[in-house]
Amino acid sequence: MRQVLRWSLWPGLLALCIWLTHRGIQADRTVVTFNAVYLALAALLWLLERRLPYEQAWRRGDGQTANDLLHTLLNKSVAQVLVVTGAALGISEAVAPRGGAWWPHAWPLWGQVLLGLLVAEFGFYWSHRLKHEWAPLWPWHAVHHSVGRLWFVNTGRFHVGDTALAILFSQPLLFLAGAPGPVFVYVAAITAFCGLLTHCNVDLRCGWLNRLLNTPETHRWHHSPDPAEGNRNYGENLLVFDRLFGTWHCPPGHRPPAVIGIREAMPSGFLGQLAAPFVWRRLQRRPAAPLMPRVPPPAA
Repeated sequence: MRQVLRWSLWPGLLALCIWLTHRGIQADRTVVTFNAVYLALAALLWLLERRLPYEQAWRRGDGQTANDLLHTLLNKSVAQVLVVTGAALGISEAVAPRGGAWWPHAWPLWGQVLLGLLVAEFGFYWSHRLKHEWAPLWPWHAVHHSVGRLWFVNTGRFHVGDTALAILFSQPLLFLAGAPGPVFVYVAAITAFCGLLTHCNVDLRCGWLNRLLNTPETHRWHHSPDPAEGNRNYGENLLVFDRLFGTWHCPPGHRPPAVIGIREAMPSGFLGQLAAPFVWRRLQRRPAAPLMPRVPPPAA
C-alpha cells in the first residue's frame, strides 16, 4: 500500500487540486475555492509528512517556522496581490497594443493553459537561473535556500524582492502574448500547488515525470549545497528549459542530500533576513551556521 501511495500521490493530488479549482472557476467562486483547496492540500501534506516522510532529518525543527510563515504572508499579501501584480499589469498594459495578437484564442482552454505555463516558464526559468548564477541576485534568493530542511511550510519562504523579480520576469510575458484572464488564474493556481508539493517532506516517486515536470524528486537536488547539484532544475512547474539548456539533474538510483542549506551567513530572525541582501558583504564577515547533520534514511 505504501508503494502505491508513493507513486500515485503526486500526480493524483496535483490533478485533483487543478480539477477542484476548475470547478470553482466554473461556479464563479475562484478565490474561495482556490484558498480552500490550497489549505486542504497543506493540511493533507502535514499529515503525510508524519505518516510517509521522505527524510527523517527534516522532521526535526529548525527554528524557522515562524519566519517561513512571515515570509509567506508578506509575499502573498503585499508583493503578489498589491505591489508586484499591479506593476506587472501597468507595464504590460502600456506595451500590449504592440503585441499579443498571436495568442490562439480558438484553442480549447486546456491547450491555452498549457501554452500559458510554457510562456510563463521561460521567465521563471531565467529569473531563477540568474539568481543562482549572477552574484548580485544571489543574496535575495539565498533566504529561500538558507533552510536546513524541506517541508511544506517553507514553500513560501522567499524574500519579497526575490518574488517580485520572478513575477516581473514571467507575468508580463503572458500579457504581451495576449493571454486571457482565465489562463493567468490557472497558471497561478498550478504554480501554487506545485510549490507545496515540490517542497513537502513526503516520500513521493514520480518516475518519468521527473524529466518533464518540477517534482519533489527533482527539486530536492536543487536544494543541495553543492553547486554542481544545486545549480540545476530551475523550472518552476516545467523542466522543459532545463532540458533544453542543459541544467536538468536527476540521476537515477541516487538519493539527493539530506544536508541542505547555504554556506554563507544568514540572520536567524525575520527582520534580519529581510535586510540581508542590503548588507550582504558585511554579513559575510560573520561565520556561517553549520549545515544540518545527516540522519540515516528510514528503511524502505
